[in-house]
Amino acid sequence: MLDHVSLGVGDIARSRDFYDAVLRPLGLVRIVDFRAGKGADYGAAPGSTGVEFTITEERGAVIPSCGSHMCFRAPDRAAVSAFHRAALSAGGRDDGGPGPRDYHAAYYAAFVLDPDGHRIEAVCHTPEAPEVIL
Repeated sequence: MLDHVSLGVGDIARSRDFYDAVLRPLGLVRIVDFRAGKGADYGAAPGSTGVEFTITEERGAVIPSCGSHMCFRAPDRAAVSAFHRAALSAGGRDDGGPGPRDYHAAYYAAFVLDPDGHRIEAVCHTPEAPEVIL
């Protein structure tokens, strides 16, 4: 449904360091720097058609939108935990450690705030064991 999503950031170098660290465990890497060094694209495939997430340095204060968050799909629960550890090591703030959530039986996620205060989530929907239907 969505091709890519972009966030405005206050300090591109700080945000690149943060997103380079937190997205790698989820299989996304920085693939393009643009706008004279003021933007960065992330994805799992090279080139402009591989872009899934973008950050751009904006003038003035960056104010995260109340009630919104960005959720990245993780391949497994270990990747959710690695995302959370990387975020805290790279200047993010904890907003809900790795663990199950009440959304459905297999929902396993972690929440962090990036350096600008954007709420970021990593989620794995893979069940630990098959569902048994009688």
